[in-house]
Amino acid sequence: MGRYKTLIGPRLRARGFAAQQTEAAIGVAVLNRMLVAGRPDSVRRQPVTA
Repeated sequence: MGRYKTLIGPRLRARGFAAQQTEAAIGVAVLNRMLVAGRPDSVRRQPVTA
């Protein structure tokens, strides 16, 4: 919630309830896309056997 409020804002701008739901859904989609873009790709390496 803290990251959402920091990036998107502390309050909704839409007046109607349906529009508020849409605004929140768009905000979550944007936040999820940003998190995926910033997450590193982890690669498991095979153990080295000598």
